[in-house]
This record gives sequence, structure tokens and C-alpha cells, in this order.
Amino acid sequence: MGSFSVWHLPVILIALGIPLFFVFRSPPPGGNRFGPAPSSLSFGQAISTFFRKYATFEGRASRSEFWFSFLFLVIVSAVLSLIDPTDALSGLFSLAVLLPTIAVAARRLHDLNRSGWHQVLSYIFPVGTIALIVWYCSAGTDEVAPATSKGAGGTMSSNAVEVLERLAKLKDSGAISGDEYDAEKKKILGY
Repeated sequence: MGSFSVWHLPVILIALGIPLFFVFRSPPPGGNRFGPAPSSLSFGQAISTFFRKYATFEGRASRSEFWFSFLFLVIVSAVLSLIDPTDALSGLFSLAVLLPTIAVAARRLHDLNRSGWHQVLSYIFPVGTIALIVWYCSAGTDEVAPATSKGAGGTMSSNAVEVLERLAKLKDSGAISGDEYDAEKKKILGY
């Protein structure tokens, strides 16, 4: 009773091993699969985006959007706690912003080319929580997934076709030369 037994070791290894597996696993190679890089936002813009994208789990969120939203939540919760000592208002506010908080955190992880499901790591203290804080503070990946991705049948995506059409129009208008067009076309087609 009260001593460390050999049966405690697997529990500790599992509790540390599972989050460490996800923490040290690098994001998929290549461009960011969640869309174009988000722009930096001011405090007011971040708050309006926070509520406008109430339940939007798609796309990406910049560090400023995430941290200004977090700061707003802390300030409002503190003010509500001062106004109502029973914390009923603070609890109602926390319940009302639960979904957008999860959504902005998922979009922040998307900015790092990681799944929003990595938020679950926060429940595995301390390893998962520390990893999430570090990720939330990290700069996003600026690379965008290439437009030349080919589908399962080996055909070009509609995005690649659109890019080629725009390049052809630029070539026809004289904005780019034929050599520049050919070079870009080779990049897109992967030759």
C-alpha cells in the first residue's frame, strides 16, 4: 500500500508514450493542406473573426487571431467573476464560447499543418499540455499545398487546370514570355 509496484510502470509508460508519439510525429511533408496562410489580425479583428467563425473548424488561424481571442476570453471571464461572485455569469459565458474556442484552436493547429484533434492531447498532462502551448506559440507553415496534386486516377486537379489556363491567358496577353510559360507549365505538371 502506497509503494511503487511493477504494475505502475506500464501505466506511466502509456501515459507518457502516447502523447510523446503525437508530439514528436512531424506534420505531413509538403505544403499546408488546410489552405492559404492567414493574415495577422488586430485585437478587434480577432474578436470579430472569433464570433463570425463560431463553429468553423476549416481553414487556418494566425497566432494573433488565436492569442487575442484567448486574451478576450480571459478578460471577460475575469470581469464576469468580479461582477458575480457566484460565477454563474462566468460559467454561462464559458459555455457559450466553448464551441468557438475549440474551433479557433483547431484552426490554429491547422496553421501548423496538424489535425485539430491534437487538442485532445491537453488532457494528458503535462506532456500534451506543454506540447500544445508550444504549438500554439509556433509560427505557421507558409507553404501552400501545390496546385499540381494529382488524384487517384493520375489526372490533374481542377486547381492545376485553372492555373494553367491563367498562365496561358498571361502568355497570350504578352505579360509573360513563352519560355516563362513553358517553365511554369513544367513545374505544374511535374516534369
